[in-house]
Amino acid sequence: MAQKKTSEVDYSMQEKIMALYELQKIDSQVDEINKVKGELPLEVQDLEDELEGLNTRIENINAEIEEFNSLTKQRKREIDQAKIQISHYKEQQNNVRNNREFDAITKEIEYQELEIELAEKRLKEYSAAIKNKKAQLESAEAVVAERGVDLAAKKAELESIEAETADQVAALEAKAEKAKVKIDERLLTAYARIRRSVRNGLAVVTVKRDACGGCFNRIPPQRQADVRLGKKLIVCEYCGRILVADNEE
Repeated sequence: MAQKKTSEVDYSMQEKIMALYELQKIDSQVDEINKVKGELPLEVQDLEDELEGLNTRIENINAEIEEFNSLTKQRKREIDQAKIQISHYKEQQNNVRNNREFDAITKEIEYQELEIELAEKRLKEYSAAIKNKKAQLESAEAVVAERGVDLAAKKAELESIEAETADQVAALEAKAEKAKVKIDERLLTAYARIRRSVRNGLAVVTVKRDACGGCFNRIPPQRQADVRLGKKLIVCEYCGRILVADNEE
C-alpha cells in the first residue's frame, strides 16, 4: 500500500522535526558522496559551454567565408561584364561619325575600366579577408579538438564515479523520500532554502553543550527546553538553522 501524504496524516510537530533531521542526515551523506566528484561537474559544464561557444564561432566564421566567396563570384562576374562592354564599345569606336561620338564612347570605356579596377581591388580585399578567416577557423577548430579530448576524459571520470556510487545514492534517495512523507511542503521549502544559504548544507543541527551545532553560538536555556519538547519549530537566532535535541545528550 502506498504511503499517505503529509496532508492525509496528522503528524505531530515533533515527528516532522525528527523527519527533517533524518532528511538532513541523509542529504549530508549524499553531499559526502558528491564531494568525491570534486569540481568535475562544474568542469564538465564549463567545457560544454566553451565548446558550444567555439562551435557557434566556427559557424559564424564559415558563414563569413561563404559571404566573401559569394562577393568574389559577384565581382568576377562584374569584371567579365565590363570587359564585354569594353569590347563592344571598341567595336563602336570603329564606326563613329564624329569626334563627339568617339569621345562619348571613350568615356564609357574609361568608366568600365575604372569599374574593373575597383572590382579587382575588392577581390584582393576579399582574398585577404578569406585568408584571415581561414586562419581563425583553423585556430578555433584546433581548440575545439583539444577541448573535446578534455571533455571526453572528464566525462568518463565523472561517469565512472557516478556508476560506482549509483546504488548508494539511489538507496539514500529512497530513504529521503520516506522521510519527506512526514514533512509538509512549507517545511521542505524552508529546509531547502536554509541548505542553500549555509555552510556545508547543514540546515538542521543539534544543540550540543548548550550551543548551536551549526554556528556554535550559545542557545538560551528556555529555547533549549523548547527544542527538547519539540512542540514547535525552533531556529537559531544567529544562523537561522533549525534546531533539534541531541539524543545522546
